[in-house]
Amino acid sequence: MDDGREPGQTRRPFLSPVEFGDVVRTRRMTRNFRAAELEPAVIEQLVDLASRAPSAGKTQGWHLVGLLNEGTDAYWAAAMDPEVRETFAFPGLFNASFVGVVVADPSAYVQRYSEPDKARTGLGSGVDAWETPYWTVDASMVVMTVLHAAHDVGLGALFFAVGNAERVRKALAIPHGMQVIGALAIGVPEDEGQPGRSAQRTRRAPGDIIRWDRW
Repeated sequence: MDDGREPGQTRRPFLSPVEFGDVVRTRRMTRNFRAAELEPAVIEQLVDLASRAPSAGKTQGWHLVGLLNEGTDAYWAAAMDPEVRETFAFPGLFNASFVGVVVADPSAYVQRYSEPDKARTGLGSGVDAWETPYWTVDASMVVMTVLHAAHDVGLGALFFAVGNAERVRKALAIPHGMQVIGALAIGVPEDEGQPGRSAQRTRRAPGDIIRWDRW
């Protein structure tokens, strides 16, 4: 079983529930960033943690098309028309040091499940054989790991939908076979700023989520 250790590395003691719980409970989507530059190694550290997220068949068929510091302008220019950007409700978002478009590769899963140890599943016959698109599931797990990892090191992060997806796809040369999942903005948080429109919605309690024994 792959427990995330490098060869010769001893198992790291489990984090206490309080430490992990604090990260989960205090994480928020950040929409207001400080104008500050980040080194590529900072993003690579977050992505390294995300690479340990669960993956069907350990296919790992997800990618991040990343733009750093001044390079993020290429994303915003493709995703937003100038007049939209001028009236955007969260202008501090444009200060994010990193913008990454999360993409998933369905063909990687078809190929992986065509291999001898997975061929019996029948999922190697094509994308349509998958009742659940695990490329989307895996990429979503990766996104959540990045959000928690960024918060854990004091950075802010936001996951959001890609506007003008076809223009972004063309600007960043994303192949059409790839599924665009969304985008991640990461940087130094300025302050909480204006909350999102959905922030005041009540979080559901466990009793509203769990259906014990049957639906």
